[in-house]
Amino acid sequence: MYFNSFDFLIFLPVTFLLYWFLDNRKIVFQNLLLLAASYIFYGWWDWRFLSLIALSTVVDYVVGLKIYESNSKKHKKRWLLCSVFFNLGLLAFFKYCNFFIDSWIELCSAIGIQNQEFTVMRIILPVGISFYTFQTMSYTIDVYREKLKPTKDLVAFAAFVSFFPQLVAGPIERATHLLPQFLNKRSVSQGSISLGCKLIIIGFFLKLVIADRAAIYVNAVYNNVELHDGLSFIFATVLFAFQIYGDFAGYSLIAIGTAKFFGFDLMTNFRRPYFAASIHEFWNRWHISLSTWFRDYLYIPLGGNRVGKFRWFFNLFITFLISGLWHGASWTFVLWGAINGAYLIIEVLLKAKSRKGILNIISTFILICFSWIFFRANTVSEAFCIVKKIVLQPGKLYIGMGDDIAAPFYAVLAIIVLIGFEIWREYIGSVKQITEKTEISRMLAYSLLIFLILYLGVFGDSQFIYFQF
Repeated sequence: MYFNSFDFLIFLPVTFLLYWFLDNRKIVFQNLLLLAASYIFYGWWDWRFLSLIALSTVVDYVVGLKIYESNSKKHKKRWLLCSVFFNLGLLAFFKYCNFFIDSWIELCSAIGIQNQEFTVMRIILPVGISFYTFQTMSYTIDVYREKLKPTKDLVAFAAFVSFFPQLVAGPIERATHLLPQFLNKRSVSQGSISLGCKLIIIGFFLKLVIADRAAIYVNAVYNNVELHDGLSFIFATVLFAFQIYGDFAGYSLIAIGTAKFFGFDLMTNFRRPYFAASIHEFWNRWHISLSTWFRDYLYIPLGGNRVGKFRWFFNLFITFLISGLWHGASWTFVLWGAINGAYLIIEVLLKAKSRKGILNIISTFILICFSWIFFRANTVSEAFCIVKKIVLQPGKLYIGMGDDIAAPFYAVLAIIVLIGFEIWREYIGSVKQITEKTEISRMLAYSLLIFLILYLGVFGDSQFIYFQF
């Protein structure tokens, strides 16, 4: 079920009304309702994959208790490894099995070995598997680190794992933050519902107007590499930078806003990343829940920056390399991760700091856009072909044809509105200050967004980009 679908338009208010009908009952009934609603939400794609969530839930619930009850460090570690290997095993099989088989076949073919005995399995990728496996792993790791006591409430834990607003594309919540909210009585105010509605409106603006409008041009160019010149790829790459931001930040805002209807607070996932003045700062602002996950559960355990310089560089590079692979089973994502890892190492060598300035912001944006080429390209060879055309074959700028000719102009118009709003938030005032303005100002601002959504929005249940991860 997509947030931008008619099904969700019915699902959300029905779930909300049923949930608050139980407001004065025991918390367990609210959690049971959220658990049932979350399984319906996820099962809307393919009910068979509910078994994976249920199995992951039971395994990590049991492992958490076993770690806590164990008296020796050795036994605790064994139980932790059970959780890690189980979750990574699920991820490896469903997400990477085809990738490694295909890569092996291509390697054999490249060195002249033709083996007809390979049978390639076409495994369907369960939506959101990268997100909920990381979320459950963080629970058992934090129990092992004694940052969290395991819960004996299976219903609350299952609802935490499958909480539908952030189940399939984050934010990737930590158990230390979200799980206690399932164990305690929730309260909601008119203010929180109002804020939730505003976040949802902004989220739909980012998704339907910016991301989906930009996608029309981006897809036309990136899916026909041989037909376009360098200028078209420059424009398409800039549009893609805002497409992926609008798509993913839009999803996060809708998720955060929806969670507020049920009395939950989810973590901020984006903080105006294109105002970053360095690559390091960009990754402190972009997909914060994933960046901090890799920092806390991979980079720091590897030694972080508390080791020698070359080991530090290795830790940075391998963290981003794995982050790239997490994003998708393709060498394009691995290269994208490697590029960003190299960026950070170069910044360390140059002792670059995040000094605010328009030139630093622009140069950071250009570097990020270059890496987006590899993220968006369909294959590695196409990515290098695009880079070659940008450098050696600028040519003409493709605008569009037929009904799609206005798509890039509408996308640019929406991006200008977004930039103006984010300049306000970054340099002038916070969201709280904006919401404290007069009722007329608020109504005008959100009425404008609703008008742009209805007039310029692309409707049709388009998939969010990060659903494939």
